[in-house]
Amino acid sequence: MTTLYIIRHGETAGNDAGRFQGSTDCELNERGYAQAERLGERCRDLPFEVLISSPLVRARETASAANRYHGLPLRIDADLAEMHCGDWEGKSWEELRAEYVEEMALWREKPWLFRSPGGETMQQVYDRVSRALTRICDAYRGKTIAVVSHGCAIRNGLSFCSGKGIEGLNDIPWVRNTSISRVDQDDDGHFTVVFTDDIEHVKDIVKL
Repeated sequence: MTTLYIIRHGETAGNDAGRFQGSTDCELNERGYAQAERLGERCRDLPFEVLISSPLVRARETASAANRYHGLPLRIDADLAEMHCGDWEGKSWEELRAEYVEEMALWREKPWLFRSPGGETMQQVYDRVSRALTRICDAYRGKTIAVVSHGCAIRNGLSFCSGKGIEGLNDIPWVRNTSISRVDQDDDGHFTVVFTDDIEHVKDIVKL
């Protein structure tokens, strides 16, 4: 069996301010570093053998914290990056609701059809994250792997691993900052989502 521990990055200033970050690169904020510190302790006894992260700084900083007691080489997979959202990036949710009524309706109700002006389609995100998780499991079969990524990317990955496909996105809850989700893949390549959005280590310092 191959085991994936899928971790969302810690909080950033954009998360705290309610802004859509997408592929905009940024570091963790003060609370994000505190969450990462707790994450490092939580991961101490998890038997990671491989560590893979999105290339974005907030994910790499979080991966470094998760790796504190493991000393693993950090591998980067660009397919784990957050959705590139073009004109949406950096805007507040209030601005988006006012300026992009049709797109926001799709984001909420039919996210599998969503695309922001100048950005990726949700289908593109689903395809690349699914490809990444499959490739990682193929490359490290039988290992326990820590994967550090982002909210929308993880949601797509969990929808894929649960067998719901992209049209099942609304059945997949959003995961919170430095939450841990576990997915197992058996020897026949079938995925099982064991748990999602475990925030026991940061439940007092993460937005609910």
